[in-house]
Amino acid sequence: MLLIPAIDLKDGKCVRLRQGRMEDSTVFSDDPVAMAERWVEAGARRLHLVDLNGAFAGKPQNADVVRRIAAACPGVPIQVGGGIRTEETIETYLDAGVQFVIIGTKAVQEPHFVSDICLNFPGHVIVGLDARDGRVAIDGWSKLSRHDVVDLAQRFERDGVEAIVYTDIGRDGMLQGVNVDATVKLARAVSIPVIASGGVTDMNDVRALCAARGEGISGVILGRALYEGTLDLGEAQRYVDDLA
Repeated sequence: MLLIPAIDLKDGKCVRLRQGRMEDSTVFSDDPVAMAERWVEAGARRLHLVDLNGAFAGKPQNADVVRRIAAACPGVPIQVGGGIRTEETIETYLDAGVQFVIIGTKAVQEPHFVSDICLNFPGHVIVGLDARDGRVAIDGWSKLSRHDVVDLAQRFERDGVEAIVYTDIGRDGMLQGVNVDATVKLARAVSIPVIASGGVTDMNDVRALCAARGEGISGVILGRALYEGTLDLGEAQRYVDDLA
């Protein structure tokens, strides 16, 4: 089980949103690079970066910060999402040292784009599916689409994506507990890894996800719980390591 600290970037700062609302953000650090180094020192084996401005603008807005984090943490795989809508953007990120790109809105609106980039960038494409009550949200979670999350995940699996990041947007940033049941349901429907996201509060959530790791849940993204201190990354990492 990978424990993946999230660094959400807004205006060059490290923030956390509640339920994806840009107007409801909390700044946790003016130095995202230092924050990334902090999580790596605490034992993180992957980092999750999100360009929040990019998600709303439709193109990267914090690419320089991503580049600097990749340079500061060369031995740690980085996955980045937010505003990735072109092959040129993907190539730029991979050239900067990013290991995985996460496609969200573009994947839902233009599914053929995913099949194309899986051919051109094999092993580097993750799809992010953000859902509420089984329906996929797009455009920075501001709209609900008509698409069923399981149907889309199965399509993208056939296209060759490396993994699915599944976010329960009703719980993200709310510290209300991770939706294990919904995550397990999705993981059972596909054979590729599913990374859980949204709502992780404390060690109880880590334990619950680890108990379901045999269902295909390969990792979990940790956000507000780390920043507000309800979950200690070092303690959680030791717990996961002891299960291995």
